[in-house]
Amino acid sequence: METARVAWAAIPKGTPAMVMRDRLQDLFVDNDFVDWFPVDGRQGVSPARLALVSVLQYAENLTDRQAARAVACRIDWKYALGMELTEPGFDHSVLSEFRDRLAEGDRADRLLAVMVDRLAQAGLVRARGRQRTDSTHVLAAV
Repeated sequence: METARVAWAAIPKGTPAMVMRDRLQDLFVDNDFVDWFPVDGRQGVSPARLALVSVLQYAENLTDRQAARAVACRIDWKYALGMELTEPGFDHSVLSEFRDRLAEGDRADRLLAVMVDRLAQAGLVRARGRQRTDSTHVLAAV
């Protein structure tokens, strides 16, 4: 992919987003969100991509507008999201709509469980280790 070549040429030491892509290429996949969206209608932005944008947005403390602009403009984010350099971004309102879906039922808990499982598979957290978290803070951040 040209995006990877350009990203690593432009930023040889990488960024956290680029390293995350290399270590956790499939942190989220669209199948994780299969029951969140209707099967008919206009195709939207990949929910796996939106979940990853939400993680990057939180990590960099960005507003929805700033995060949507980063998707459209930043090479390291395009690489982390598996996008081509010429791919356009999306409207910032898509992020709040995604969070609305995330707030329904136990979706945030399920998404967090998927993320922890994949982090454990990548060796970044210990499975069955003592992990302490304030779920209210985590859910609010997501």
